[in-house]
Amino acid sequence: MFCGGIGVAQAGECPGNPNAIGTSRTIVVDPREHGRIGTMDYEETLPLADHEVVLTFDDGPLPPYTNQILKILADECVLANYFIVGEMAKAYPEALRAVAAAGHTIGTHSWSHPLKFRAQSYERAKFQIDEGIAATAAALGDPSKVAPFFRFPGFGHTNESEEYLAGKGIMVWGADAPADDWTKISASEIAHRAIRRLEGKGKGILLLHDIHARTVAALPMLLRELKERGFRIVHVVPASPERPATETVASAWRLHSRPGPVAPVIMIASIQNLDAESLAKLNQEQLCALPEPEEHQARLHRVKGVRLAHLHRDAKEDSKEQSSDKPGREARLHRDAKHLHESKRARLARLHRELREASDDKPSREARSQRESKSAGEDITSSVGEAPIRHASRKHKARPNKVAATSETPSVPIGNSHSVQ
Repeated sequence: MFCGGIGVAQAGECPGNPNAIGTSRTIVVDPREHGRIGTMDYEETLPLADHEVVLTFDDGPLPPYTNQILKILADECVLANYFIVGEMAKAYPEALRAVAAAGHTIGTHSWSHPLKFRAQSYERAKFQIDEGIAATAAALGDPSKVAPFFRFPGFGHTNESEEYLAGKGIMVWGADAPADDWTKISASEIAHRAIRRLEGKGKGILLLHDIHARTVAALPMLLRELKERGFRIVHVVPASPERPATETVASAWRLHSRPGPVAPVIMIASIQNLDAESLAKLNQEQLCALPEPEEHQARLHRVKGVRLAHLHRDAKEDSKEQSSDKPGREARLHRDAKHLHESKRARLARLHRELREASDDKPSREARSQRESKSAGEDITSSVGEAPIRHASRKHKARPNKVAATSETPSVPIGNSHSVQ
């Protein structure tokens, strides 16, 4: 029984693993009411309570990693949401059927996972969406096992593709926190980043991939840390005529909405002072006013204490990293300044050397210039000496004609110059 709205069920017992994190609850969503979720791209996300997490795995199936992850999830009684690539479903149908048989939700992730999905034409994008769904359905042998959930490769969504999916009644999934497991980082770093980002947002959709060995190695650490910090795993399924959507309020679909009051859980088996007949006579308000069992209160205090201890540890580690890195930064700054100073001195020395060499070379350059000038003067003198001789010869030969022409000109008396007509 729950008081004050929608209660959050505790993770059930996990056979063979009493310390398993389990799956706390399953929520049912209607893609036609909320078509786009995940705050890395959209305003809305899943209607999760504080410290609730949905695990999602992209890009598979790919043996042996998909099978190993399925084993880890089964051992912890955890249900997750998968986003399948069509080509991978066609290549490894048995691995995909194992995912479905384990009870996980299967959405799609395009036909071939083009890295630049956003750059594709509208027709090509539709092909990627439809062919991915068809290949996944064919591998499962039952189209009804494919949930109307789709995640764009690389979050490469476009308005046209989003509208196309909405017209088909398919919900677009983004994410709230990535674990960066597609990058070349260690398994412990994957777990650390996932926890840090989930703690920062308080809840959300976690993005993982079931095609990497490092994700397989990180998953047990991640689940153990989530449990220690009081997180709970939530499974998501689509609504159907037989399975109506979970009732929610609009504000629950906003990640940073103000959290409502936590619904107190009444553990009837722990109440010692009331018999069944007396308990049946109490109304809801009276039941909710009953004190919580000491054991449940002690558990809440333990979880709170562990969470605070982890927060203090993370803050201490961040402070330690910053302090330890401070000498390194100062050393780098000094080294860079020294390098700059030495480079400047080297440039100045080179300039001085070039000026000195230029000064030492000045007399030799002047001597060369004088020799070149003298040589040029001798050439000019020889050239000028020949030219008057040739000119004088030509002038001498032309003189008889000029004299002859003059002797034929009639003489004019000077005194009568003005009388000439």
